[in-house]
Amino acid sequence: MKHSVKYIASLLAMLYMGAMECDAKVTLPRILSPGMVVQREHPVVLWGKADPGETVTVKITDSRNKTVGPRKGISVTSGDDGQWRAEYSELKAGGPYTITINDITIDNVLSGDVYLFSGQSNIDLTVGRVTDMFADEIASYSNDKIRHFNVPNAYEFHQPLDDVKNCTWQPTTDEQLMAFSALAYFFSKELNERTGLPVGIIRSSWGGTPIESWIKEERLAEFPGLVNKKRIYEDDAYRNRINQLAGESSARRQSLLYATDPGLHDAVKWYEPAFDDSDWPTVEIPSGSVTDGTIAGDDIHCGWKAADGWATDGLNPVNGSHWFRKTVSLPSSMAGKPGLLRLGCIVDADSVYVNGTFVGTVSYQYPPRKYPIPAGLLKEGDNQITIRLFSNGGRANFVPEKPYKLIAGDEEINLEGAWKYHRGAVVPPVQGGVSFNYIPAVLYNAMIHPIINYPVNGVVWYQGESNVDTRNSYTYMLKTLMDSWRADFNDRDMPFYIVELADFLHKDDRGGRAAWAEMRRNQAEAAKSTHNAYLVPNSDLGEWNDIHPLDKKTVGHRVVEAVIKHNEIKK
Repeated sequence: MKHSVKYIASLLAMLYMGAMECDAKVTLPRILSPGMVVQREHPVVLWGKADPGETVTVKITDSRNKTVGPRKGISVTSGDDGQWRAEYSELKAGGPYTITINDITIDNVLSGDVYLFSGQSNIDLTVGRVTDMFADEIASYSNDKIRHFNVPNAYEFHQPLDDVKNCTWQPTTDEQLMAFSALAYFFSKELNERTGLPVGIIRSSWGGTPIESWIKEERLAEFPGLVNKKRIYEDDAYRNRINQLAGESSARRQSLLYATDPGLHDAVKWYEPAFDDSDWPTVEIPSGSVTDGTIAGDDIHCGWKAADGWATDGLNPVNGSHWFRKTVSLPSSMAGKPGLLRLGCIVDADSVYVNGTFVGTVSYQYPPRKYPIPAGLLKEGDNQITIRLFSNGGRANFVPEKPYKLIAGDEEINLEGAWKYHRGAVVPPVQGGVSFNYIPAVLYNAMIHPIINYPVNGVVWYQGESNVDTRNSYTYMLKTLMDSWRADFNDRDMPFYIVELADFLHKDDRGGRAAWAEMRRNQAEAAKSTHNAYLVPNSDLGEWNDIHPLDKKTVGHRVVEAVIKHNEIKK
């Protein structure tokens, strides 16, 4: 009986191991997926995981189902850690191709030119954000030869990751287009038109992030302060407590914004058309000056005057909620039609009502306010527009030289000028909270390291706005990033196309403008002193009142010119 038990146990173990072997599957990183674009004139690099010692067989066929390269494909064996890597013959530009890896099929693969777009928010800025300038040429554009792989935002404190979060290659179709990087779109569109080749875009960027977040920790050794900044937050439990406390603080502030705002609790709400705002002061939008009346309580502060505006108490910014109301008279030709409310850009956030109906909200300062008005809401005669503005820190304002108008049909009403104003809830900014994506090395770990095996034809780097205050070290940091990425991508000649910071800030802000000018010189120095690095001019395309200038088409064209010039030099 004892021997029988041992025999059965051994048999069950063997059956289990056999089942494990049958179930063992090769796994691939998400970037190796249907619809991908591989770099032409370069071996096709494939990698992933399997059981230790497993044979991995790769075969590529063209559109006629004819094998490309060795007739039986190539085979490699996974290592003791289960990792495997294979380099297949380069593919002729075009496609589509099908890649088979054991029982995995990757279809609809193109061979062309692949570029990595990285940096901060001017890479992130979407096609949807530039429609004011380029609506006609964006409308209904589709091109299956241009594909985008948008690396999801993520950070990692402990080690470089092998894969990214769930995402797939996307074709450039009108269904997907509005979410693509505008700069990458204009670049890839023109490059494809000029070369006829497929273009693959890998976008790995995150708005507001400093350059040190994108550099691997080992290369930051000369900056112990940056390394120790990362050390502070490496404990997961500590970060979770910070997030929890920041969430609680934010929730408490939001609760106070509601509970102490008379505009939401008066018998007649301040956004309702029936509310009487006749005793409210009049202010000018977007200038912010008070043109009629005084702001209650402000006159007790020494030095207060009407020109100080509604956003301060005469000495300091007032954070919390601010209410604005305007009555506009519409002709019968605009009544009943669907409309669009344009309210420029607002610092920081807002909720908007038309004739007492909520029409939209934006939670931070940069996006242009474009609020659709449903058919039937607008009426002939008086219509009432209410803005509940939220100031979270600093001085609230309406950004000047932006569109402020109401549009219905072919007609529009200018909304600049006099608005009625009243302060709502006075709530101080939330203290604390950490943007963990700004911490050194954590974006390299999560958003660059997972793709370093994927060959690219160059990197488009548009970043630096968040490093203006530390610009004295930027040249060195950028050179370090370029050298580090080239080593990790195993391409010492990998080109970098560095987009110069666009012009920004008002002409009277001499200190700020001088700092930005110095930053541009540091970018230029990094490009000048680095092999295969090119500065792409961009300062002339800026908008003084917007850190995200709309003209991404011109700068995209300039990057294409730099790419073509580099390729001619290389030949």
